[in-house]
Amino acid sequence: MQILISQLRFATTRLVFNRGLAVALVFGPVVGAMLAFGAVAAQDATTKDANEITIDNFTFTPKELTVAVGTTVKWVNHDDIPHTIVEKKTTFRSKALDTDDSYSFTFTSAGTFDYFCGLHPHMVGQVIVK
Repeated sequence: MQILISQLRFATTRLVFNRGLAVALVFGPVVGAMLAFGAVAAQDATTKDANEITIDNFTFTPKELTVAVGTTVKWVNHDDIPHTIVEKKTTFRSKALDTDDSYSFTFTSAGTFDYFCGLHPHMVGQVIVK
């Protein structure tokens, strides 16, 4: 009887270990894939937002943005009132942007482009194209 009990304990311990191993083998790759997908999605989000300027609380953020020639910059209005984007030399000008509207412009030449909100001239920003 003593031998049977010790063999039963050994078998139960082995069964728990095997069950744990089976769970790890099944869920390990799934969890790994989910983590990898999350990392790639986060990287894509940062890349996409790198050339985006937000309008919120009567400010452009970032106030200054440096980009390469050929880059498209996107302005997104998160304020509750309309805003416009006007470059000082009128290289580009947006229509009035309501809440969550956006405006994009592709910079085809190098230079410094100072812009402001046509409705609220105290709101200013700058895009530097190299």
